[in-house]
Amino acid sequence: MKLESNGILIALRPLGERDSIARIFTPDFGLMCGMMRGAQVARKNRPLVGQFGVVAWNARLDSQLGVFHWDAEKNMAAVLMMSHERLGYMNSAFALIAAMVPEREQYRELYNETLDLLLNLTNDNPHDAYLQWEIMLLRELGYALNLNTCSGCGTHADLEYLSPRTGRAVCKNCAVPYIGRLYELPINLDITRAFLERVCVAQGIDLPPARKMLGRI
Repeated sequence: MKLESNGILIALRPLGERDSIARIFTPDFGLMCGMMRGAQVARKNRPLVGQFGVVAWNARLDSQLGVFHWDAEKNMAAVLMMSHERLGYMNSAFALIAAMVPEREQYRELYNETLDLLLNLTNDNPHDAYLQWEIMLLRELGYALNLNTCSGCGTHADLEYLSPRTGRAVCKNCAVPYIGRLYELPINLDITRAFLERVCVAQGIDLPPARKMLGRI
């Protein structure tokens, strides 16, 4: 069996002394896992996290781990290496995808938004670019945040709070009885982290360390 696509190399871990286990996020097949032979000892075209390229996955059976052939076209992480903040956002995004996105399920919009994120992290406000990416990730995972209308009365005005239960905005008037139980808007990474932790609990996993580290950047 052979699968071919473009993709982003989002994770590598050693397998023995020469090989590596890789995770590649693709538009056609979603998150793919496989072995890269000789990845640790390669001198030319060495696989690196953050590369964009062409991938082929081969296995005799669909249920097998499979082997990747990886042809990198661009290292999108190279321009982020000089900034601890920007690199931290990239690592967090990759770790969340690897931990929370099911393998072999197509998430084309998430893939496109992740490519855009890598480009936007080089702009003047990488924090906002990453925050918008997390909001989009939550939507793709079934936890969409509604920040446009009040969940109580439907108004578009005076939206100052967010319900931690429903993920919907609450206007100033409707929030009065529940002030102590609501998040204050505007949305920030502490709020999205709380929703991400809820997704992790539902999936029976822990929030990836790379995401936890963002509070220290």
